[in-house]
Amino acid sequence: MKKYEEEHYRYERIQDKIYPWIKKELIDLHALNGKHISENDTPVVSFIGDLKIIFVIKREEDVYEVLKDNMLPPECNIEALYQKACENLVQDVEFVIANTWYGGFGILADGHNEASSLCFKHIWQVCADKLKDDILIMVPAKDTVLFAPASNEDAVEKMKEHASGAYEQSADRISMKQFLFSQEGKELTVYED
Repeated sequence: MKKYEEEHYRYERIQDKIYPWIKKELIDLHALNGKHISENDTPVVSFIGDLKIIFVIKREEDVYEVLKDNMLPPECNIEALYQKACENLVQDVEFVIANTWYGGFGILADGHNEASSLCFKHIWQVCADKLKDDILIMVPAKDTVLFAPASNEDAVEKMKEHASGAYEQSADRISMKQFLFSQEGKELTVYED
């Protein structure tokens, strides 16, 4: 019996529990099988810059399993899987925008999916429209997403310090790069100082 034929992995059973996770390094200390993730046996999607997307199955309240190639039926389309995973995330996880003490903002969710907010252009478009500015975004860890109006140099500098601390303290680090969401271009890109 193939893995995807097992009851525990039947696509009909897991399709509504699959989420996209943003990663730089293919490792996750929280996921059941996340210590050794390989592009050889795991669906991985290039995202932006050196960031990638892997997929996880939510098994219980706080338990996730990295989705492997052998858990998917052969006809599974990765682009359709990504769309479904994003739909599941929007439906199941509430993303809240919080103020920081220095004039920046953070994305709060459930402690596992904050970084996945990068997948949702509409979040960044609403923020850019409200702030009437381009947005600089940092994702130092899986559970930490920070952003500030690009024109507020003081807030951007303090955001970098905040991100540095979060990066150093996290077991599930992502990146110290900055990303820019352009209000006019409505696009997320890697920001070069």
